[in-house]
Order: sequence, then C-alpha cells, then structure tokens
Amino acid sequence: MQRRDKITFAVLALVCVVPVVVSYLAFFVWQPEGRMNYGELIRPEPLPDATLAGIDGQAALGGREVLKGYWTLVYVGPAACGAGCEEALFAMRQSRIAQRREMSRVERLWLVSDGGTPHAQILKAHDSLRVVRAAPAWLEKLPDADLGVHVYLVDPLGNVMMRFPGHPDVALVIRDLQRLLKFSGVG
Repeated sequence: MQRRDKITFAVLALVCVVPVVVSYLAFFVWQPEGRMNYGELIRPEPLPDATLAGIDGQAALGGREVLKGYWTLVYVGPAACGAGCEEALFAMRQSRIAQRREMSRVERLWLVSDGGTPHAQILKAHDSLRVVRAAPAWLEKLPDADLGVHVYLVDPLGNVMMRFPGHPDVALVIRDLQRLLKFSGVG
C-alpha cells in the first residue's frame, strides 16, 4: 500500500509541477513573437487643428475635427504620383472596400506634400479619396512623412497611431483594419 501511495503522490506532483515548468520555459526560453498586427504601432499623436486646403475642387479639410469618428488611412506624398504612390493608394482603396458593411467607418486621405496637382486620372481612379495640401504642422506629427513611403492610420479620436510599410501587403492591411473595426467601439 505504501508503494501505491508513493506512485499516486509522484503522479499528482508531476501533474502540478509540469505545467509550471513548461510555462517558465515558454516564457523565458521559447518566447513567441507576440505581435499580431502587420502595421507598426507608434506612439499616438493628436493631429493639429490646422485647416488644409483642398486640391482639384475639393473642400478644405477643417483640421482634425473632420477626421474624428472615422478610421482614416493617410498617405503623404508629392503630386507626381509614382509607382510607390499608386501602390499605397491602391492598398488604401482595397483595404477600405474589403471592410464591406464597416466600410463607412473608414476614410482615405492623401496629403500632397508639394505645390503640384495630382493627375486627373489618379483622382478618377480613387473617386472618394480626400486630397488636400499638407501643412508642416501635420507633417511633424507623422513619423518619417518626408520619406513618402508610409501609409498612416489615424484613429477616430484624431490620433496617428499606426503606420504601414511603403509597399504595403494589401491582405495584411485588410486584416489589421478588420481586427481594429471588430474590437473598436469608436468610429
């Protein structure tokens, strides 16, 4: 009978100790990536209230108040839209369309960083895209905006909170937006 009690105690000890040992090993030795999002989370920065002039007959953007209530994809770049610009605008459009019923919660904005005017063909291909002239105060709030390679995400409270790489993977941007819209009670 004593041998049976020892075996029972050993099994019970193993059942209690093994999960703790495995959890320590998993945390300190086999650390997972722990990142689910594709876009890079950045420190939230509120956009300034500066009014931005509209381009090509579009109305001026009256500061960050206009963006409040919407998740907004923002691209910063010159009016001469090259391949990288077209790729970013395409990713923004497809990401918004892919949200289906939630599409009305997502807006798109192109901040033109120079004095030029975008080609009419680009504007026609992206019909509901807001196009405005960038203000220096806005560019200061967007990390690396002068490089013209990122797509930024502004939350419904008017804070820049995420940026996607210069050549965004559309499927991954869509996934990030779906996750945000699903779990966000704002916007």
